[in-house]
Amino acid sequence: MIVLQIVAFTAVVVLGVAVVACHDPLRQVMVNGLFGLSLVVLFTVIQAPDVAISVAVVSTVAYPMLLLATIYRTGGRLEKRRSDR
Repeated sequence: MIVLQIVAFTAVVVLGVAVVACHDPLRQVMVNGLFGLSLVVLFTVIQAPDVAISVAVVSTVAYPMLLLATIYRTGGRLEKRRSDR
């Protein structure tokens, strides 16, 4: 069980750093979804299934959907601002 906890904590740390390191918003949303999934695994391993279910719904489904919709709706304007500079 300790080995699973170490692997889960390591995955959370690595994916957390990867979310921060991504500069492309679309790629950051996808990596953030994987980060949420790693949190679900971590909370399941440390025997907190209620928190794991909450994290699964929010960080793996709802949050990426909202971010993708926002990027889709504002993406054209962002590119236009960059070309005007």
